[in-house]
Amino acid sequence: MPVYLLNKKEIYFPSPLFARPDGLLAVGGDLSVNRLLLAYKNGIFPWYSPGEEIMWWCPSKRFVIFPNEIHISHSMKKYIKKYQPSIKINRDFADTMHRCRIKREFNEGTWISDEMEDAYYNLHKAGYALSVEAFEAGELAGGLYGVCIGRCFFGESMFSEKENGSKTALILFSKWLCSNQYLFIDCQFHTEHLESMGGRYISWEKYDKILQNGIKDRDKI
Repeated sequence: MPVYLLNKKEIYFPSPLFARPDGLLAVGGDLSVNRLLLAYKNGIFPWYSPGEEIMWWCPSKRFVIFPNEIHISHSMKKYIKKYQPSIKINRDFADTMHRCRIKREFNEGTWISDEMEDAYYNLHKAGYALSVEAFEAGELAGGLYGVCIGRCFFGESMFSEKENGSKTALILFSKWLCSNQYLFIDCQFHTEHLESMGGRYISWEKYDKILQNGIKDRDKI
C-alpha cells in the first residue's frame, strides 16, 4: 500500500484502513494542536526519530489496557500496601515529558525531540494532554504522560526515578481512570512490560467502536 504524503496547509488524514501492514499511514504535515487532535480522534499517532519526516501510524490491531483490568502483581500489592504511594495529575507536564525523554535517551534512544516536547505541551495547554506523577514518602518515584480526549487516554511514555515508579503511576492512574469512567488506555504498540500489566490486543473494529463512543462523551479533561 502507498504511504500518503501530507502537507502543512491542509489538515486531513487518509482513512486508517489504508495503513500499511506495519501500521504506517502517512508522512509529513505538522504537529499543530488541530492536526494532533484529528489524528488521535481517528486512532492515528505520530512516531518518528529526530531529524526524520513526521511519520503517522495506525496499527490494525490495537494494544490496549482496560483500566478495570489492570494487573497488579503480588509484589506490587505488597509494595503499595507498605509504602502507600500517591499520584498527582498535572504536577508539571513539561517536566514529566522531559524526564520520559531523558530516561529513554539514556537507555534505548527516544523519539521525544524538542519538536515533540513543544507540540505536546501546546496540546496540554489546550486541555488535551496530561501528566501523572507518583510519589513515595513525598519523593517523586515515576510518572507518565499522554493524550486525553473524551473518555479515552492515549499513553505516550513513562519514566521511573525509583524502583517500581512507572508501575506505581500506571496502577494508581488506572484507578483514577476507572473512577472517571474512562474506557481504555491506548498503548499504541505492544511491550512485554505493558502486557504483564494487563495489556492485550483488540481488533481495529472493536477499538474504533470504543474510540468513537468515547470521544463523543465529553470534550476536554
